[in-house]
Amino acid sequence: QVQLVESGGGLVQAGGSLRLSCAASGGIFSINDMGWYRQAPGIQRELVAVISSDDATNYADSVKGRFTISRDYAKKAVYLQMNSLKPEDTGVYYCYAHLSRRWPESSDYWGQGTQVTVSS
Repeated sequence: QVQLVESGGGLVQAGGSLRLSCAASGGIFSINDMGWYRQAPGIQRELVAVISSDDATNYADSVKGRFTISRDYAKKAVYLQMNSLKPEDTGVYYCYAHLSRRWPESSDYWGQGTQVTVSS
C-alpha cells in the first residue's frame, strides 16, 4: 500500500516561515509528479505548487516568490519552504503524488494533510 505522510505544519505569525515535508512509502514503481495542495474551510482545494520528474515547477500566483518546492528522489520526498507567510495561507496542506505501482498504471495519491495556521 502507498502512503504519503506530511509533517512540518504548525502555528506561525504573519511574516514567518514553515517548511513542510512529505515522504512516500509502499509498493511504488515510480513517482512522476509531487506537490502540495491546500484547503480552507468552505473553499475548494487549490494547487499550491507541483514539481515534475524533470524538476519543472509550477506555483499558484498567490505564492510565487514566497514558496519554494523541491524533492529528494532517493527519499521519495517532497518539500515546501514557505516564507513571508500571510493569514490567507492558513489551511490544511495536502501532499500529492502521481505515481505508478506497476507499469503502465498510474494514479493520484494524497496525504492526510497537515494544518498550517498563520496569525496576524
